[in-house]
Amino acid sequence: MTRAFVFPGQGAQTIGMGQALADAYPAAKAVFQEVDDALGESLSGLIWDGDIADLTLTQNAQPALMATSMAAMAALKAEGVEVSAADYVAGHSLGEYSALCAAGSISLADTARLLRIRGEAMQAAVPVGVGAMAALLGLDFEGAQAVAEEAAQGEVCQAANDNDPGQVVVSGHKAAVERAVEIAKDKGAKRAVILPVSAPFHCALMQPAADRMAQALADVNVSAPSVPLIANVRAEAVTDAEAIKGLLVEQVTGSVRWRESMGWAAAQGVTEVYEIGAGKALSGMIRRIDRALACTAVNDPDGVKAAAEKIG
Repeated sequence: MTRAFVFPGQGAQTIGMGQALADAYPAAKAVFQEVDDALGESLSGLIWDGDIADLTLTQNAQPALMATSMAAMAALKAEGVEVSAADYVAGHSLGEYSALCAAGSISLADTARLLRIRGEAMQAAVPVGVGAMAALLGLDFEGAQAVAEEAAQGEVCQAANDNDPGQVVVSGHKAAVERAVEIAKDKGAKRAVILPVSAPFHCALMQPAADRMAQALADVNVSAPSVPLIANVRAEAVTDAEAIKGLLVEQVTGSVRWRESMGWAAAQGVTEVYEIGAGKALSGMIRRIDRALACTAVNDPDGVKAAAEKIG
């Protein structure tokens, strides 16, 4: 049986996520404590008892989602499932850091600090109101790319997330993204909607954040992951530590090639996918990419036990 462990990205956050895991598994609780210590604040307090508007701020959401994923991994380990039970790991955008942490490539404390820097840098890269992102539903990637190119008109407008066969997110200058929404509707998109995000992620406007991440990663020990990482910007597996550092920088401005990544996994014989952390958004995307991929969400004690039983 060939398996992949996948880790969610921004948008999956909810107040209370991971709390049941922390209550049921001391090892999961210890993950949240270690992240709190690394950041010098009670992020767990915000996750469990805070305001969703505060949790959704990029610099909070990114380490919070990673902490929740790592708590789920700790719970799996307590049930006898190691990361080596997977043949590949992958993560959607910030989830790539969770995947690398799970595979022992970056320490938990370093991952928390890197994601805090990444969140702050991405937010600071573009003044609020200058950029936007929109989901184009019912167009394939080539169609969405054509829409983005037509909408750019000298501004930035790029296909940022190739999520599944009928969902592509475009990112860039606000006016250009608004033009893309109208053009997409004319070109037969089922829906085209501006997303409630605080910055235009995964496009050229994020270059200042990419530069900041290059600096931050230069100071962090990144080792080869124990399980190959299917990288967002390559849509294939990588294991070389130096290459991974470069790809994490590239990822800030590059497209998240999720549809291709999961297609590549299926072509390698992956049949089981475990979504580890908050929500079930990736499971939905994966089912639309390839119905033959069986998805299991691992985000609470019941999910952990079900996954452990299935993996055996």
